[in-house]
Amino acid sequence: MGRPQLELGVSAQERAELEAIAGSRSLPHALVRRAQMILWSDDGLTVREIARRTKVTPAAVSNWRKRFREARIWGLHDAFKPGRPRSHDDDRIAELLNAALLRKPEAGTHWTIRGLAGETGVSKSSVQRYLKLFGVQPHRSRTFKLSNDPFFIEKIRDIVGLYLNPPDHALVLCVDEKSQVQALERTQPLLPMGLGYVEGVTHDYVRHGTTTLFAALDVANGTVLTQCKPKHRHQEFLSFLRHIEANVPEALDVHLIVDNYATHKHPKVRAWLARRPRFHLHFTPTYSSWLNQVERWFGIITQRAIRRGSFTSVSDLRQRIQKFVDHWNQHPKPFSWSATADSILEKLARLGKVISGTRH
Repeated sequence: MGRPQLELGVSAQERAELEAIAGSRSLPHALVRRAQMILWSDDGLTVREIARRTKVTPAAVSNWRKRFREARIWGLHDAFKPGRPRSHDDDRIAELLNAALLRKPEAGTHWTIRGLAGETGVSKSSVQRYLKLFGVQPHRSRTFKLSNDPFFIEKIRDIVGLYLNPPDHALVLCVDEKSQVQALERTQPLLPMGLGYVEGVTHDYVRHGTTTLFAALDVANGTVLTQCKPKHRHQEFLSFLRHIEANVPEALDVHLIVDNYATHKHPKVRAWLARRPRFHLHFTPTYSSWLNQVERWFGIITQRAIRRGSFTSVSDLRQRIQKFVDHWNQHPKPFSWSATADSILEKLARLGKVISGTRH
């Protein structure tokens, strides 16, 4: 007959928790199986029957029943395993991080994994692990440029105000030109993408000329007005302004966000705008093209329609651009601008403290 099974005394709350564990698809399978063992035991099944269902030995079932009686549900979890002792103490890790952050190698501009390993005496695998753990990436860098515009704050508040609180009965357009868009034709046909390998393109190409893409992005609905021109002088910019004027209802004011390119400030452009009081120009601060949303759209069209294309002529390039623009305007998606002027200025102040070394 064997010795009688001891009662587990599962409460209603414990049973509800055990059922949640047993029905989980995200918890470890071993924990789910142990919860099922306890539930079946509470239902009156024998140890042997539970062992048969869970495909473990009766001794294993008895062990988890004992763990549950002693520690309840917490007893079903695996015990903490300390593992192997640490190979490097805090001082050694601090030495490694200080070398990566505060010093430069004698014969290079940045550290490599092998270089840091040789400098500190820590193994390459450990150096790689610690750098990843603390988010230190000496092999990478990113560019930045601080504006020297004396009216930087005023321009930031002006443009961000247009994004977050646009004026009534007006259209806010981000305007710029993408110059020198090259019509490049690959010297050999593309190797199509397949299972297990990516699309292949030749590294060399034939140049067929360039075009300049003028674009005006409506920040409210995401649609764009575009024109392709052979050059990007003030004459072409004036022509594009006339194109905007012809496509915007006369009842609306037009606020144009542009950068400080000389073409946008040409005397003939100023004279044209002076004769049209509904047009208002808002200049971004110097070195702050990121503030103009149309730059993001230029990045999208470059990535999706230009960079990996192969064009037999400038005319072919223009047709591809127009096809992308038509498709974009059929499914426009405006960019979501959430940054306030104060948050931008606070971030730049923190960056300035990092550069000057005064941040504590």
